[in-house]
Amino acid sequence: MSTDTDTETESVSFYGHWICPFATRVAFALAQRGIEYDTVNVAPLAVRGPHFVLPPEFVANSPRLEIPMLRIGPDYLADSMPILEWMEQRITDSPLLPTDENERIEVRQRMAQIDRLVFRPMIGIYYGHEPERIAQSCAALSAALVEIAQWLQQSEWLVGSEPTLAEAVMIPLYVRLDGLRALGFTDALPSTIEQHRQRCTELKGWTAVQWTSEESTEFVDRFLAYRRKQNAST
Repeated sequence: MSTDTDTETESVSFYGHWICPFATRVAFALAQRGIEYDTVNVAPLAVRGPHFVLPPEFVANSPRLEIPMLRIGPDYLADSMPILEWMEQRITDSPLLPTDENERIEVRQRMAQIDRLVFRPMIGIYYGHEPERIAQSCAALSAALVEIAQWLQQSEWLVGSEPTLAEAVMIPLYVRLDGLRALGFTDALPSTIEQHRQRCTELKGWTAVQWTSEESTEFVDRFLAYRRKQNAST
């Protein structure tokens, strides 16, 4: 693969779906950087209907047949974290990695920490069906946000003075926060997290990923139905 691209000559296609938090990361980064792209709507595995047909190029280039996947020119890459880094290498306009090497290292550390601290409990809340497990996931998410809030005491953004890829990794939590509230996450956000969330909603990338009320309702209804089904079978 080449290491950079002329965005005027190489087209970009994004394979994803609004309900997938990992796809949200990539959609946010694309929009925040002002990258023009085509969207190929591919639902995550759990949402695909029995008659859904995967695009052949997706089958050929997504090893686990999961979203997100990105095409830049003739090249494809799947998995959100590698895609975020790949875009920085291939498309040089409006980068979301700082130029300072120490800050780049810190951004990557923050990305990995958010991925580890936030996503497991977040997913645990909406896939949870036993009250005790849901409560444990809520407590773990609250603890993660307390830790992240400490970063925001040092700077306005997760690293430094501008939004970075760390924001892209964090954004899915903010997108589905109302849904998480409806599914049991009732703890207040630390004040610095709430301030950061508000700043993120003012970014141009936010408009590409924010949920409509219908999408939020569908998200909640889907997982309430999942809980009822799981509880009925036990």
